[in-house]
Amino acid sequence: MPFKKTPQKFSAAIKTVEIGTGDRKIALGGESVMPLYSFDGPIENAPKVGVEIVDTGFADAPEGLKAFYAGCETMAEQAKKAATMEGADFLCLRFESADPNGANTPVEDCVAAAKEVADSVDLPLVIMGCKNNEKDAQLFEKCAEALAGKNILVLAAKEENYKGVGAAAGLAYNQKVGAESSVDINLAKQLNVLITQLGVSGDSIVMNPGTATAGYGFEYVVSTLERIRLAALGQNDTTLQMPILTPVASETWGVKESVTEEADIPEWGDRETRGIDMEIATATAVLAAGSNGVILRHPQSVATVSRLIRELM
Repeated sequence: MPFKKTPQKFSAAIKTVEIGTGDRKIALGGESVMPLYSFDGPIENAPKVGVEIVDTGFADAPEGLKAFYAGCETMAEQAKKAATMEGADFLCLRFESADPNGANTPVEDCVAAAKEVADSVDLPLVIMGCKNNEKDAQLFEKCAEALAGKNILVLAAKEENYKGVGAAAGLAYNQKVGAESSVDINLAKQLNVLITQLGVSGDSIVMNPGTATAGYGFEYVVSTLERIRLAALGQNDTTLQMPILTPVASETWGVKESVTEEADIPEWGDRETRGIDMEIATATAVLAAGSNGVILRHPQSVATVSRLIRELM
């Protein structure tokens, strides 16, 4: 007896959020089917792949990544090189050095670097901070002001600083706002509600409900993403109908499989290959679970995940 497939139809849809301007702008979301279910209905905006650039440089990076950026001294030079990667849809600037417990780079210096990048490339920009809530709020506000008109995404506002980030980026300078929570559907929903209550439109919000590296409590990430998508589409929960963007690189390149040198555990094989594998495995898993975009670091990872997306669409 032949198998007859019944498409899963939803009357609801994920909101579409645009980042960037001109011919290179990207759109996240817009689908009314489960992740990558192009066989159930059209997916107008395929998932996007971004390239992470860290302002602390490549001292601890694997040799292949160092070689790719050889000769690039500034973030702007790195950005121009990253923009040449196969499959790169946008760039993510992560200002790790701004951490008060680290280099404590002044906000003004970070903003100057972001402005130089924006003047050097035409790809959409996402701005990430140093995970210090107070410093990030200052950084996001100043970047939103300096890059007014560029339609950037600041990633991300948290429960501790959403008022300042939302008011500055989302209202004063009309940028896009990321909402970052900690792998819990209720926390994700609550933060979306709080940001919209400030006056930021739901069409200007992108969620980051949290992530982890595959193998590190990753089942919680998958179940949270799936529950968010099922609630958004199946229950028409408008507070969860924002697209999802997942910063994969900052997680996967810090785990032991990606940092342990081959000399220390020879049976694990080449360190760089392991890091690439961890990045690709995590990225593909979050895309299948509900993410509309991922942020990666290695050229091979970016190319591989981009090709996978094209094949599935």
